Amino acid sequence: MAEPWRYRDFGSLVSLGDYSTVGNLMGGVWIEGLFARLMYLSLYKMHEIALHGVPTVLLDTLARRITRRTEPHVKLH
Repeated sequence: MAEPWRYRDFGSLVSLGDYSTVGNLMGGVWIEGLFARLMYLSLYKMHEIALHGVPTVLLDTLARRITRRTEPHVKLH
């Protein structure tokens, strides 16, 4: 028999444009600045890979760097 599902909050990260990212990890550790930005970007890429696969994400990331597409700068995940 499977164990009952239990919600576990690992925190949240919010990107506030190109220059600021803030977050709350594990319910009590507040992070901001470059470290929060790197964590946000790594989490975002992990989500993309889970949805689309590694080859597609690599090609898309390269295309974004080359073309500098216009896209929203504030995302909430």
